[in-house]
Amino acid sequence: MCMSKKPLTSLLNEFLSSEKAGGFVLIACTLISLLVANSAAGDAYLGIWHAPVFGEAVEYWINDGLMTIFFLLVGLELKREVLAGELSTVRKSLLPIFAAAGGMIIPAGVYYLINKDGAATDGTGIPMATDIAFALGILSLLGSRVPAGLKIFLTALAVIDDLGAILVIAIFYTSDLVLDNLAISLAIWGGLFLLQRLKVRFLLIYLLGGAAMWYFMLHSGVHATITGVLLAFVIPFNKDDSLSLSYKLQHWLHKPVAFIILPVFALANTGIILETGWAQGLSSPMGLGIIGGLVVGKPLGILIFSAIAVLTGLSQLPSGVNWKHVAGAGMLAGIGFTMSIFISLLAFTDSQLVISAKIAILCASLLAAVAGLVWLALTSGKRTAENDRP
Repeated sequence: MCMSKKPLTSLLNEFLSSEKAGGFVLIACTLISLLVANSAAGDAYLGIWHAPVFGEAVEYWINDGLMTIFFLLVGLELKREVLAGELSTVRKSLLPIFAAAGGMIIPAGVYYLINKDGAATDGTGIPMATDIAFALGILSLLGSRVPAGLKIFLTALAVIDDLGAILVIAIFYTSDLVLDNLAISLAIWGGLFLLQRLKVRFLLIYLLGGAAMWYFMLHSGVHATITGVLLAFVIPFNKDDSLSLSYKLQHWLHKPVAFIILPVFALANTGIILETGWAQGLSSPMGLGIIGGLVVGKPLGILIFSAIAVLTGLSQLPSGVNWKHVAGAGMLAGIGFTMSIFISLLAFTDSQLVISAKIAILCASLLAAVAGLVWLALTSGKRTAENDRP
């Protein structure tokens, strides 16, 4: 699997570029949110996100509405990778698939072992996630000191990881089902699939159908954001046509997602008031489970499962990538942030547990980012012409 020998497509170049900048915007929004929440304006700031709109808080519409668009972009990227990118052949896809599997199974296992007899067992899915924007943003700080193949490997791993998180949400974090609404949503999806097979190329039809799917999914008990992924897979795609609807929509969504939707999500969900003794939650079973899962379980799982894929001959490391690089990518994959916070909102109904989980996620993501950056800086070579490729 020699991924770095092939130049990245212009679309993947743009994806990587926007995610780099988007990662830094997320960091800035998180810091601003924490600072404002713990200032004299804290109550007013939190009141903005809890203000009712159409019977629900602003925060609710962000998490159940805007984040559906984020999941649509993830679905479009996954579809492109499966049909025409780094997951388009078995041999290409096995390494990031194995790595992502290890990066979900081991962290979840670490969390569960620590919390199996406690009240926070429902949070087992929290350390399974990787934040693409943050991970690629931190990796970009090393520039061409890391091989292009590592950037592609981390991207593919994170996309598959997001798919795993989506499945976890759909299966384990679904409330009581309203089967009629679920059936209507899936029937609309079936109709859109039929339109795709009939080669209908009018984007507005798919978007309006997606909005109807979202409405019925929202009232079905299944988390509404799943609609984004389902919609992505019925929007027409042609790997030989850069003007296909899927390509154009993915191209258009990059910047709004990176610079509007995810920053707004961060502002709405990281406004945490740090009360006296807040750090004690980090040593609780839940805090230790999240930190242990993301900081230790992630790199360990990715490294072990990648080794299984390579040593069994099922796949091979990308050109220019060594095991030290894989270990560093595993550390960066421990930056859970967006998806981890999202899952914590679904896992717990106790507001104090949610706050403690968010604090643990922020601390774990910071530790993972610093560890990955320092490790790769110490183990990577000098800049080379090969690494200067995006």
